[in-house]
This record gives sequence, structure tokens and C-alpha cells, in this order.
Amino acid sequence: MYPSSTQRKFWTFSEENDLERSRLEANRKFVLKHGGHMSEEQQESFFLTPSEESILRRQYELQLREFCRKFQPPMPRSVAGTSFHYFKRFYLHNSVMDYHPKEILVTCVYLACKVEEFNVSISQFVGNIRGDREKASDIILNNELLLMQQLNYHLTVHNPFRPIEGLLIDIKTRCPTLQDPERLRPGMEEFLDRCLWTDACLLYSPSQLALAALLHSTSKVQENLDSYVTDTLFGGDKGASRLPGLVEAVRKIRSMAKAVEPPPRDRIRPLEKKLERCRTAIREEEARKGRGKKGEDFVDEDDMLRAAVDERSGRLS
Repeated sequence: MYPSSTQRKFWTFSEENDLERSRLEANRKFVLKHGGHMSEEQQESFFLTPSEESILRRQYELQLREFCRKFQPPMPRSVAGTSFHYFKRFYLHNSVMDYHPKEILVTCVYLACKVEEFNVSISQFVGNIRGDREKASDIILNNELLLMQQLNYHLTVHNPFRPIEGLLIDIKTRCPTLQDPERLRPGMEEFLDRCLWTDACLLYSPSQLALAALLHSTSKVQENLDSYVTDTLFGGDKGASRLPGLVEAVRKIRSMAKAVEPPPRDRIRPLEKKLERCRTAIREEEARKGRGKKGEDFVDEDDMLRAAVDERSGRLS
């Protein structure tokens, strides 16, 4: 159950500023570790800034979505949702300069397949990846334990897809005035897809996300379920006391989903080059010191995801 879960206790935050502080700190630690001897101007030109890291994370979240969409055999929505959770959690405390997103991306999906019991072998999995599949397998298997460690082995994720099913069943049972509740499903799923590009899953409960999706979808089909929410779902004194906070949460979730925009396309390529220059220089320095990271000879597999992802597409559907 979500209220007693590690997700609620360790990975649900009170406000967006908490997330921003964690990401700023991850960037600061990396810069101080590898560029403490540089001036502030030199650091800014050599390392990615926090805002530049944010742009690249958003770009790789787009690629994560496309990879999951085009995966064969088709994966359940819960696998994609869990993959996004893992990816966002990992980069709360790590910089993209330390661990390249394209490697962490595929590792998140592979681990999510296991946790969500979507049974695919490693050979089936890398069949969705272009390039040297043996090296892709090594990347994933080398990073799998690292990913689990960085997640503190909190692998169970409560996605909003099950609460959506519960809401639709309840509406069919207790809201007979609404004709054909199933017509709400496409709008709910589209809304939750947009939420994946926001930090909503790190700020709100699965049931709050599901309710926001429901109200978004009903407005799209020009229906009104306000009385169902206030009288049926949250009737009585206990429910009424929770209603103002819930209304505010739903308002904020819908606002976050509405504000989603793709990263600026003209900045992606220069930032990718800046990231690669930074990582190459640091790898060379660490190799001279004899402490290179295991598996980092695979980081230049630039075309690894291109069969599954059209990198030129910046559209949000």
C-alpha cells in the first residue's frame, strides 16, 4: 500500500524546491570534485550548469518515452511508469556528467521489466537497441547493481494506473448518470503520459495523479464529475476535511502537465558535445590516476538507441 511504502516515505517530497536543491547539490559536488582548482568562469565553460543538465534530462526522458513506446514485445504501461520513476530518482542525487543518461535510461527500463514481472531476456531486451548488442548488454548489466544501490533498493513503485482502474469501476457503480465512462480512458492516459515529463510523481500520490487525470478527461469530453468527487468520493466529515488539500493538489498537477514543453532543439547538440568533452577529459584524467570506472569504455555508443528513438523529434503527443 502506498501510505506505508518506501515511495511515500523516501521518494515523495513536500515541494519542488526540495527536488531542485538535491539536483543543484549533485551538480555542485561533481564540479567541486573534478574542478575545484578552476575559477568559476572556467567551471561554467567546462562543466554543465544545473540548467543545462535539466535540458539534457528532459531530452533523455523524451527518448525514454519513445524507447518504451516502440519496445517489442509491447510493454505494459506500468513498466514505462516505473522506468520514469527510477530515472528521476537516480538523477536527484547524481549528475549526468558522472553517469551518462543514455546508459542509465536503458538500465532503468531493464530493471523495471524485472520488477514489474514483464519477462524479457537480456537478449530480447537488447534486440530493441541498435549497435553492438553485446556491449549494450554489458552496459546494462554493469549498471544494474549501481542503479539499485542509488535507489537504496527501493524498487517497488506505485503507479497511478491501478487507481485509474479503481476510479472507472467506482464511477460505473456509483455514478450512473455518466454515460459510457470508458470514453474517459484515452484522455486519462494522455494526461498521465504528460505527467511523466513533470516531477509530479515525486510530489503527489498515485491516487492524486489518477484523480487529476479523471477530472482532466471529463473536462475534455464536456462532462462534470464535481458532485461525484465531493459527495460520493469524499462525502462525510472526514472526507470533507481532506477536500481542500486535494483540490489544491489536483490544480497543481494539472498546471504542471499543461506547462510541459519539449527541450529547445537548438541546444541539444551543443550540450551533448559539451557533456562528451567533459566526460572524456575526466575519463582521461582518472585513467592516468588508475581509477577509471568499470564499463566506461562503452560510453561512446552514440547510436545505441537510434533504432528505437528518433532523436530529431521533439514533439509531445
